[in-house]
Amino acid sequence: MAKKQFILIMTDSQRRDMISRCNERGENMHTPCLDRLCDEGLAFNSAYTTQPVCGPARAGLFTGTYPHTNGMLGNCMALSQQSLTIGQRLSREGIHAAYIGKWHLDGGDYFGDGICPDGWDEEYWYDMRNYLDELESDKDRERSRKLETALEGDGIGEEFTYGYLCTKRALDFMEKHKDEDYFLVVSYDEPHHPFLAPKSYYEPFYKPYLQKANQHMDFSKLPDHIKVWHEKYMEIQGGNGDGCAVGLLGSNSFIDSQIGRVLEGAEKNAEEALVLYTSDHGDAQGSHGIHAKGPAMYEEITNIPFIVRWKDKIDRGISSEMPVSHIDVVPTILDFYGLPQPESLEGESLLADLTDRDITKKKEGRPVFVEFNRYEVDHDGWGGFQPVRCIVKGKWKLTINLMTQDELYNLEEDADEMHNLIDDPSCEAIRNEMHDLLLNWQNDTRDPLRGYYWEKRPWRKDRQKVSWDCGGYSRSRHREEGEVMEYGYGTGLPIKEYNRKY
Repeated sequence: MAKKQFILIMTDSQRRDMISRCNERGENMHTPCLDRLCDEGLAFNSAYTTQPVCGPARAGLFTGTYPHTNGMLGNCMALSQQSLTIGQRLSREGIHAAYIGKWHLDGGDYFGDGICPDGWDEEYWYDMRNYLDELESDKDRERSRKLETALEGDGIGEEFTYGYLCTKRALDFMEKHKDEDYFLVVSYDEPHHPFLAPKSYYEPFYKPYLQKANQHMDFSKLPDHIKVWHEKYMEIQGGNGDGCAVGLLGSNSFIDSQIGRVLEGAEKNAEEALVLYTSDHGDAQGSHGIHAKGPAMYEEITNIPFIVRWKDKIDRGISSEMPVSHIDVVPTILDFYGLPQPESLEGESLLADLTDRDITKKKEGRPVFVEFNRYEVDHDGWGGFQPVRCIVKGKWKLTINLMTQDELYNLEEDADEMHNLIDDPSCEAIRNEMHDLLLNWQNDTRDPLRGYYWEKRPWRKDRQKVSWDCGGYSRSRHREEGEVMEYGYGTGLPIKEYNRKY
């Protein structure tokens, strides 16, 4: 009987065009290993994070629910106790689940607490707190947090990096458990700041890269919170918006080499495994005049790599424009292992799509949703409270910036998102259709921030009269098997309807 092995590899802050094969401008990003993965599998060109911030993005990826459902509205917040991770779901079914690398879901600081959470193999657990605790001195800890450590003098060896040590553990796991069914996550912090890598990896990037027209557009036409963000970017960068980031791209090239080692290990010890590669979110790098990630839905921040290799099941070297989301990963994993889909999940399995010979022809599927709530709960960086909700449907993207101005882009004709069509009369029908879908999604998923203000936008003339009750529905959370069922407020009896009037 064939073994069922699933390997999920992910990075942090890697947008899709930071892979050479996925860079439409033809820039050489020096990513030979990920380029080869593209050549051997299926790349989704329209894949999206659920929220472009580290913790919430991972919460969506590993629970199959949106951040507004699982409680992780920003960094430094823990998952809701009712939100099960894929590790918990698999381990309860007797499937060995191991997580090696950055976690960022325990509600603590950036590095984590070093404690293996329920559902994962304690022997292989290795978050960033574990890495720091292993370093021999306080000086080495400080060196591990500064790019200068890698750029000055002789730099560092790969053995000093978190990425190398995560890879070492992943190779050990695949060797020791090659005859078992398992689910393995290899979660790198790189290419996230501080961008550590051996010195040679930075050399190709001492010139402008990631060059896009939207780095030099008329920023005065952007929503107010983006303009404020741009002012901060100018203060930090000194006005340099050319996207040249030696540290980020050098680290990006280095972690490609580590991913290559994991892929080789899989070819040796897990030849039949389904391998999925992705990243939590992207990095603006000066596009639209901003830096990093946060309350914006632009492609540089939300469009992430999503590449799948599955020997003899997926055609080699193909790509698809069909929009997909991290919200679909947990359902896909459960489907892969032949396990049922809990009603509480908010995505859908992609397993049938992966092996569909017509996948390259699909340009539109169901809509994809992205949100933003807060960057981090314990500080006011990135504008403080800036709620945003976004829908991508085919070539169209609608973004509702609750506190400022909304945006509508035709991604097919305006890939750099420089021409906001929100008030264009010729786009009224598609804009309103997408707006209705977005409002329905907020209601269906019990978005805790939903309310009439998402509905009453200045350009939505037919929705200016709104009610206090908004959708008017009370929605209990879908209960998992074994959980205590809720009683209805008006009846005192067990709830039979998920969506109901009060």
